[in-house]
Amino acid sequence: MLDDTGFEGFDHARLRHHGDVEARPGMVDFAVNVQGSAPPEWLRERLAGRLGELGRYPGEADVRAARAAVAARHGRSIDEVLLLAGVAEGFAMLPRLGSELAAVIHPSFTEPELALREGRVPVTRVILEPPYTLDGVRIPERADLVVVGNPTNPTSVLHGAESIRALRRPGRIVVVDEAFADAVPGEAESLAGESLPDVLVFRSLTKTWALAGLRCGYVLGAPEVLARLNHGRAHWPLGTLQLEAIAAVSEPAAVAEARRKAEVIAADRAAMIPRLRDLGIEVHEPAHGPFLLIRVPDAELLRKKLADKGIAVRRGDTFPGLETGFLRVAVRPAAEVDRLVEAVREVGL
Repeated sequence: MLDDTGFEGFDHARLRHHGDVEARPGMVDFAVNVQGSAPPEWLRERLAGRLGELGRYPGEADVRAARAAVAARHGRSIDEVLLLAGVAEGFAMLPRLGSELAAVIHPSFTEPELALREGRVPVTRVILEPPYTLDGVRIPERADLVVVGNPTNPTSVLHGAESIRALRRPGRIVVVDEAFADAVPGEAESLAGESLPDVLVFRSLTKTWALAGLRCGYVLGAPEVLARLNHGRAHWPLGTLQLEAIAAVSEPAAVAEARRKAEVIAADRAAMIPRLRDLGIEVHEPAHGPFLLIRVPDAELLRKKLADKGIAVRRGDTFPGLETGFLRVAVRPAAEVDRLVEAVREVGL
């Protein structure tokens, strides 16, 4: 289904909404998809070791070292890596590509659409019906930019890599938001390791490594396309600690640790789904991300009741294509799920 909402015909506040506004200090947080409350100790020590250097500007050697680490991690050349102060910064760069019509596949993370609309890029929404897969998807042929999430926030759907490659057309750039790809065991269906001239792959490091407060990410793509994104950027867009973090979590030992974390998330998700269903909650499957899309009779009422119990969940109606009734909940360990289940039983659906 297509939705050709114009420049002025969209709800800015809904597109701008983020799960962090749901979670107040002290709440059990199922609203934000960051894993853990702080980076692991070894990463904190790496970052602390650079604090004495904050009196100088980040050097080109630091930038190159971080880019080289990312390139090696994905088997890419260093000129195929553009470092970002969080993936949101990268989405804000998308209007620089000069698209005449961008197609954003929904339901999905809203930041890319917001950035495109604020950059006065015409946008058409391609709304997927349940089960929210790309099977039979129809993209306007004149769309020269297509944005898709994989795995998709909030549906937790993992699209096949071949389905995403099928979106390619001459003169079109495909943007793949892989912010949660490192939370998928084996990074299945990722395009990060493929050097395709018309595909941009965005990667976030803030979720798996609990670095949301530091803002770290990168985009992989053809050097000439990355140069267009990077044009006009301010000097020193990333600080010393961001560069150190990117380099550190791209090293082989850290990548192996992230793979182990992905396996834990998958196990926690598999255990969490039946517990939610036992409460009478509808859970969308298949699910491959570190979050679940759920449906209840009155989502807004349940969200408010849970908040009163100190449990934060993410509203779902701000995602285009999802009517009222949906919530998104982060995958959490059993002890935290215990708190959620107890609270739902107390307040009822």
